[in-house]
Amino acid sequence: MSEPLVYAIPLRNRFRGVTVREGVLVRGPAGWGEFCPFADYGDQESVPWLRAALEASREGWPAPVRRRVEVNTTVPVVEAEKAYQLAAESGCRTAKVKVADPRTSLSDDCDRVAAVRDALGSNGAIRVDANAAWDVDTAVKAVRELDKAAGGLEYVEQPCPSIDELAAVRRKTDVRIAADESIRRAEDPLRVAVANAADVAVIKVAPLGGVRRALQVAEACGLPCVVSSAVETSVGLAAGLALAGALPELDFACGLGTMSLLTSDTTSAALSPVDGYLPVLTTPPEPDRAHENEADDATAEQWRRRLDRVSQLVNS
Repeated sequence: MSEPLVYAIPLRNRFRGVTVREGVLVRGPAGWGEFCPFADYGDQESVPWLRAALEASREGWPAPVRRRVEVNTTVPVVEAEKAYQLAAESGCRTAKVKVADPRTSLSDDCDRVAAVRDALGSNGAIRVDANAAWDVDTAVKAVRELDKAAGGLEYVEQPCPSIDELAAVRRKTDVRIAADESIRRAEDPLRVAVANAADVAVIKVAPLGGVRRALQVAEACGLPCVVSSAVETSVGLAAGLALAGALPELDFACGLGTMSLLTSDTTSAALSPVDGYLPVLTTPPEPDRAHENEADDATAEQWRRRLDRVSQLVNS
C-alpha cells in the first residue's frame, strides 16, 4: 500500500455536528479506497470502514446491473429560503431534509420542509431524517406535522434510536419508516430484525464493511433499500454507487448526491448529479486533487495513527 493521503475539506453548512470532513485515501492494486469514520466512532466500530476502503483498493466491486442511479439532494439544517434554493438548484426530483437538530424547533423544520415542497413541486418526493433524535411521542407528533408541511412525506428516516421505538412510531403513523442507525450501528447488521419496525432499509457501504457485505445486509433485511453516503469525497462515494448499481432491485432514489455538501473534492472527476442521476463506476476515481485539500500536519498525524490502530484490529 502506498503512503495514505489525509484530506480535510470544509462543509458548506454544518452537518451532523461536523464543519470539516476529514479522512484518509489508501491505494491498492485495484485503485483507491476511502477511510473516514466520524469522530464519534471508536477504533473497533471503525473496523468496517477500513474493510470497505480495503475492498475498494484491493478487490474492486461486484459487476453492476444498472449504469446509473437516481439520487436525492440532501438539505441540511438551514433557513427555509436557503432550503428552497438548494432543492431548486439540485436538479433532483427527491430531497432528503435534515430535521430534529437541537438548535432549531419543529416549526423551523416544518418551514424548511414546506420550502422544499415549493421548490420541487407536487411531483417531487420529500423524505426527512431525524438521526434518532426523538422519543416515540415526540416522533409521532413531529411526523404528523412534517407530513402535513410536506403535503405527504415519502418516508421518515430513523425517528427514534431503537427498533422497538421505530415499530411503535410505525404503528401510530401513516408514513413509511426507514431504518438507518438501527442497521449500520447494530452489533450484527445481518441479524437485525427490522421487518416489523420499518418499511425501508437505509444501507451505507462504509459502516457495513464494503459493497459485498452491504449486499448481504440488504438481502437479510428483506426490505426495499436506499443506499446513502457517509458524506465521503467522490472516492468513497463511488463505492456507494457500486452498491446501488449491484442491488437486484432499487425502488427509491438513493442518498448519494452529497458532494454538494462539501466545498471541494479530492478528484477532478467529482460525482455531482446530472438531471438527478449519477453514473455507476467500475473503479474509484483518481484523487488528483487530494493535494489541494491536504490536512494540516497535526490532523494528518492523528489520522495516520488512527489508521494504524484500526489496521491492527482488522489484521488481528
